[in-house]
Amino acid sequence: MSIRDNEILDVTPKKLTRTESLYVVNVFKGLGTTLRHAFQNIGRNGSNKDTLWVLQYPEQRREQRDVEDGGIYKPYFRGVHRLNKDEDGRVRCVACFMCQTACPAHCIHIVADESPWPDREKYPQQFDIDELRCIYCGMCEEACPCDAIELTPVYDVTGMSRQELIFDKAKLLEMYDLTIDGKPM
Repeated sequence: MSIRDNEILDVTPKKLTRTESLYVVNVFKGLGTTLRHAFQNIGRNGSNKDTLWVLQYPEQRREQRDVEDGGIYKPYFRGVHRLNKDEDGRVRCVACFMCQTACPAHCIHIVADESPWPDREKYPQQFDIDELRCIYCGMCEEACPCDAIELTPVYDVTGMSRQELIFDKAKLLEMYDLTIDGKPM
């Protein structure tokens, strides 16, 4: 099957004129777009509509503001992870590697071992999450078949070094103890 000459399109970029090469026109077009959007967001009372979404962080916190979702107000953010415990106080994770596989940031690292309990085959000997690398998308939470990992409402975690923000199994279980009364479960 041959292509006819009239079906061939020339996609060679045309040469810019002297005024186009200075990009002055494009700069003013972009500035015009920015100003148009800025003036569209100003309400009738003179206040900017976007100020409803701005938080003055230490004074205002996310817990104090809910977001409307289809008429229902609910908190809309994800914080650090936690590993849940079962009724016997054991880690709920069965080391299936689903969260590690689903993580787009590749911040979860699991080392499995044989389980000492008869009701499961494996358990995580090591479970690490790099909170600095995490994008808090919730894919690990969605992928987990046994609800072992959850994102908590705690988002103001700080550290003096990178190593402090790599949460191991002990820190993740400690986060469970701190947030057991919280919202996720």
